[in-house]
Amino acid sequence: MDDETKSIHEFDFQLICEYFSQLERQGPGSPEVTRKALSFIDQLTADSRIADLGCGTGGQTMVLAQHAPGHMTGIDLFPAFIDLFNRNAVRLGLNDRVTGVVGSMENLPFQSEELDLIWSEGAIYNIGFERGLNEWRNYLKPGGYLAVTEASWFTEERPDEIDRFWMDAYPGIDTIPAKVAQLQQAGYVPVAIFILPENCWTDHFYALQVAAQEAFLKKYPGNKTVEDFIASERHEMQLYEAYKAYYGYVFYIGKKI
Repeated sequence: MDDETKSIHEFDFQLICEYFSQLERQGPGSPEVTRKALSFIDQLTADSRIADLGCGTGGQTMVLAQHAPGHMTGIDLFPAFIDLFNRNAVRLGLNDRVTGVVGSMENLPFQSEELDLIWSEGAIYNIGFERGLNEWRNYLKPGGYLAVTEASWFTEERPDEIDRFWMDAYPGIDTIPAKVAQLQQAGYVPVAIFILPENCWTDHFYALQVAAQEAFLKKYPGNKTVEDFIASERHEMQLYEAYKAYYGYVFYIGKKI
């Protein structure tokens, strides 16, 4: 593995957006895992208000909408993602209650205690887990739910290579007990905590990138930035294969007190 490989956050946002627009999901996950997390959330009705923050193109949002009642708003910073999100909602006949809006999770377009459920798969790191827990809580009704996936360590100690990679990519990564403590300190009762299966990374995320990477390289032949970006994505895949025993995504589901 090349220690000089750049991490994803060193690349232009538009390049990242174009690449990940090719994928149904912009991070590890699966329809099965989304449904499993949803099974821990009760009391949703046709009048419930649900927000998916950092929704991407809506892979998980559409699964939610197909298995839960209520009105759903997807929020993402990238207009291209939201365009695809809204097209997907129309294609699936969900656009009467599922809407994508361009916006920032740091400045949400909701009123205090307006939401029954806040969802965020693979995206809360953009604002930071602890900050997201505290700020987003204000938008939840008493008894409302928060369900997010977060990169977490499975062990107290790990090899230097993977520790350095994550400390550079996301210094907020921590162990599962530390994350649960943050959930409680922010004013939530932990309802369910579970590790995403390996296939959420391999089958539903990395395997689907193989064809996307080849297409991207063909579209931009000789483009050094694109070549470096694809190299960084392949490096990340190699790291996961080598060190998946030490880290992964964890679903944290809490209920506002």
